Amino acid sequence: MKPIDLSGIKTYELASRPSKVNIESFASPIDSGDSLSEFLKKLPDILAVRSLRELARRIRKAKALGKPIIWGIGGHVIKTGLAPILIDLMKKGFVSAIASNGSVLVHDTEIALVGFTSEDVDASIGKGDFGAARETGEILNLAARNGYKDSIGLGEALGRELFKMNPPNAKISLLCQAYENKIPFTAHLTIGADIGHFHPSADGAALGATSHTDFRLFCSLVREMNEGGVYLNIGSAVVLPEIFLKAVTVVRNLGFELQNFTTANFDFIQHYRPNTNVVRRPIAGENGAGFSLTGHHEIMIPLLAAQILCGED
Repeated sequence: MKPIDLSGIKTYELASRPSKVNIESFASPIDSGDSLSEFLKKLPDILAVRSLRELARRIRKAKALGKPIIWGIGGHVIKTGLAPILIDLMKKGFVSAIASNGSVLVHDTEIALVGFTSEDVDASIGKGDFGAARETGEILNLAARNGYKDSIGLGEALGRELFKMNPPNAKISLLCQAYENKIPFTAHLTIGADIGHFHPSADGAALGATSHTDFRLFCSLVREMNEGGVYLNIGSAVVLPEIFLKAVTVVRNLGFELQNFTTANFDFIQHYRPNTNVVRRPIAGENGAGFSLTGHHEIMIPLLAAQILCGED
């Protein structure tokens, strides 16, 4: 056995080859006097930047078409200080609805009430104090009971309870601002996963019923995404991707058209379930698009907001 003879290899002229990267797509140096729009234009038109620009374009188009732009968020979105950005987008018409897991309710409620959240679990779990803040558990469970009584979803019920209290930080509370601006806010619980569920005031029937009402409301919102809507999954690796996939199934099972829409997953680690249940499966075979954007929320979501507001079609 001898080393293969390479003298017969066929080559071609470099100039004749189609290529995926060219200098027209390169970044430009940033100047200290650049406006935000000028900064965005100077980013390289390659890979994630190209995806971010296209996603922002689709979000602007959804708004123009009157189609839903649904933001599915996990608690980390609140803990990284992004509520003011989402509230601003909400008031400008780029947030049609918010879907959340249970941790969002905990952290946003605490921000509204006292202006801080995210306890030191390592320091408190040994004493059994983790999650035992009285006010947090009481208002979450009161909202569930009152929502159950009034046949409304948990997200609306909690927004209503908080709004009535006129908390000092209502202006940067997603729950308060969604309620005040009549933006649907759905909450999707995993019973036992959130701190309020082990408080004495917890009522499993009320929690389950109001969360199920929110699931049905979420299905109605997803139904309206046909032909141009957008769903964003931000920081939920399990619960919301599963909820979204089931909602897509419900809508199609009931005979409604659901195609030609856009999905995206934002996280600093790309997990199997969001990419499968949000980015790939729902749009398979349809004339839609799915995007996976990797990075820290506190960087990526402000960039997305900037691209939505200052980008070009």
